[in-house]
This record gives sequence, structure tokens and C-alpha cells, in this order.
Amino acid sequence: MDFFRLFILLFTLQSLLFITSAQAKAPNSDLFREYIGAEFKNVKFSDVPINPNVEFHYILAFAIDYTTSSTASPTNGQFNVFWDSDNLSPSQVSSIKSQHSNVKVGLSIGGDSVNGESCYFSPSSVDSWVANAVSSLTKIIQEYNLDGIDIDYEHFHGDRDTFAECIGKLITTLKNNGVISFASIAPFDDGDVQSHYMALWKSYGHVIDYVNFQFYAYDKGTTVSQFMTYFETQRSNYEGGSILASFISDGSGGLLPQNGFFTACSRLKSQGKLGGIFVWSADDSKALDFKYEKQSQALLAIPH
Repeated sequence: MDFFRLFILLFTLQSLLFITSAQAKAPNSDLFREYIGAEFKNVKFSDVPINPNVEFHYILAFAIDYTTSSTASPTNGQFNVFWDSDNLSPSQVSSIKSQHSNVKVGLSIGGDSVNGESCYFSPSSVDSWVANAVSSLTKIIQEYNLDGIDIDYEHFHGDRDTFAECIGKLITTLKNNGVISFASIAPFDDGDVQSHYMALWKSYGHVIDYVNFQFYAYDKGTTVSQFMTYFETQRSNYEGGSILASFISDGSGGLLPQNGFFTACSRLKSQGKLGGIFVWSADDSKALDFKYEKQSQALLAIPH
């Protein structure tokens, strides 16, 4: 083979590798996700507007492996329901899913606090925590007819590797058992938090479908250009993942909807990088008549 043909062959192979790599990156998505039920503000699934042209996920917040007594303490993977189950009951889950074919419902585990105290990931051992978590969460997921799980631990007594093994094995087992069809994680840019989630991603990223990155944990004065930089950083941290843009509806942090959030999302979508949008949370958005949920879904529904 002469040099010219060898050059063409190598160039073709390099191009194919580049295309394959580009295809491995998560493309634009019409996914909209909304956390609901954590603040007990009597919000119902039916309160939230649902655009039929998006994939819509409610995320019940939270299931927590703590007791439900006033002196809550860790229970080594034995989860209980801590969301507003009066307004967000199993029958109401079934009702909203039957009314809207594009709706799925998941639950989030962990959370920031319980009964006013920080909620810690505090396993006794990997094996015992995973066994208890699989058992208790399977019961809740099947009772509520749920579709997926979200990981939102924010405080840790266990080390990074223990967290990665516990959560990774939990997700893997629930998927292998056919209990869930999707899983997501909800990290934010804090050294300790990031180190735990990046350890999880390194070992078990292949079983994690979405990264609900908490961009609203950045300063309230975040600009569009800063947001774009933050987004690129997290695309690098969770390489190959489907990274969702996010805002908090009480206006307490990050790039606010009224200050350019949708400008940033439009830019990301034009670049083929928008994995979807999620909101924390429906409880606070109810007072705003879900104005920004409607706008988010309208943007996502525009053909790619």
C-alpha cells in the first residue's frame, strides 16, 4: 500500500472515531423534570401544566433512610416516605400517568435535611445498606407504581468509594430486577459533594441516565456567560452524561428565569448540548402559577 492510500485510510479511521465519540455525547433532549412534595404546600400532580410534546418526569422528594419519629436517625438503607403523601398518593400517581402518556414518576432519595437536621448518608456496610435499600425502595416503588430513582444525598458520613459502591449497586440491582427504568443523580459544585458523585460516575456512570445538576446552588447573581461556563465544566466532570439545566423557582440562587436562563438554554440547544431542564420545585412554583414550567416545556418542545 502506498503512502497516499495509507494516509487516506488513517484519515478515514480518525474521522469515524471522531464521529463515534461525538455520537457518544448525549444529544439534545425534550426531557422536563420537576421535583415535588418536599415542602408540604399541598401541591398536586394535576396542578402542574404538562406539555404533551415533551417527556415529563415528576420526582417525588424525598424517600429517606431515616426513622419517621421526631428524633430521626439513620436506618442503614431502610427507606421511608417523607414527601406529601396525602396529596401525592399511589392512586394519584396512577391517575396522572393514565391521563398523560408522556408522564413518568420517580422518587428521589436522600435530600438535604430531615426534621430540621442534615440528612446523612451513613451506611453500616456496603452489603447491609444495599440489601436494605433494595428491599425497602422496591416496596415503595411498587406501591406507588414508580418508574425511576434519583440520588440526592448532600451530606456524608461514608467515604467516596463506599458511596459509589452502595449507590452504584443499588441502581444496578433495581434495574436488573426490572424495578426501575431510569436513574439520575443530583450533584452540585461543592468539593465534598462533587468528589462523592464523581467517584460514583467513574465506576457506575453507565447505569446513570441523567445528571440533574443543581446549577441553582451557584450564586444568585449568576450571568448567562457564567452559566455556560459552569455547564461546560459539568459536561467535562460527567463526561458522556445527559446534563440537565436547572433553576430554583423561589429565586434564591443560580441563573434565574427572568435573568437569562432561557437564553442560556436556547444556546445550549443550538449547540446540541441540552439534556433537558429540571426545576426545584413544584411546591414553590405553585405560587407563580407555574409560569416558568410552561416556558421551559415550550422551549424543549421546539423540534431540534
